[in-house]
Amino acid sequence: MNEEVKFILDSTKESMQGAIAHLEKQLIVIRAGKASPAMLSGVMVEYYGNPTPLNQVGNVNTPDARTITIQPFEKSLIHEIEKAILMANLGFNPMNNGESVIISVPPLTEERRRELVKQAKAEAEDSKVGVRNDRKNANNEIKKLEKEGLSEDMAKNAETDIQELTDSYIKKIDEMFTVKEKEIMTV
Repeated sequence: MNEEVKFILDSTKESMQGAIAHLEKQLIVIRAGKASPAMLSGVMVEYYGNPTPLNQVGNVNTPDARTITIQPFEKSLIHEIEKAILMANLGFNPMNNGESVIISVPPLTEERRRELVKQAKAEAEDSKVGVRNDRKNANNEIKKLEKEGLSEDMAKNAETDIQELTDSYIKKIDEMFTVKEKEIMTV
């Protein structure tokens, strides 16, 4: 029975770690005033009829804090890249100089900063829900084991461990949100 309890705890920890990893990815995409290639990570470009990630059809760079440049591997893709960026509805207006696509990242207004904080908070809440669901699933597994003969003390200890794990991951999520909120609100 001990191995089964340990397995449940390990798989729960792994699931909760997955929620943290997902939150990290989501927070990277939320821009905080400074240009970053990650801002364009969701952009898909039509490349010979197939939707292809932007970073696979060109080099994405940030020469300074307010500019993103995309140097396509094939010049014929410049218009497709511009179209894809506009279609992604990121609030950017791409321009080209015949060789590359240039995006000037506008400074954030106070209102837009507040919207981005709300978006980051929603992502953090989604991650918390995921962690709590992992806790619920783990507790259900422990209850099943208890019916199969796991001692009541071991079940209580396992549930306590699961709750401590949940609390630590919720705390991590809150810390990540606080850091992102500060980053967004800093002018």
